[in-house]
Amino acid sequence: MFQWALIFLIVAIIAGLLGFSGIAGAATNIAWLLFVVGLVLAVIFFFRGRRPTL
Repeated sequence: MFQWALIFLIVAIIAGLLGFSGIAGAATNIAWLLFVVGLVLAVIFFFRGRRPTL
């Protein structure tokens, strides 16, 4: 998930440098969304992994 967020962030930076503001904005939003989803999933898996199995 974080790898895809980094890829979209790089695409946004390159598009911003080339003047494609619409593509850069969309790629930035996608990168932010993927980062947040990945962070939430990481926290969920962290706490679920610490619980003893019954």
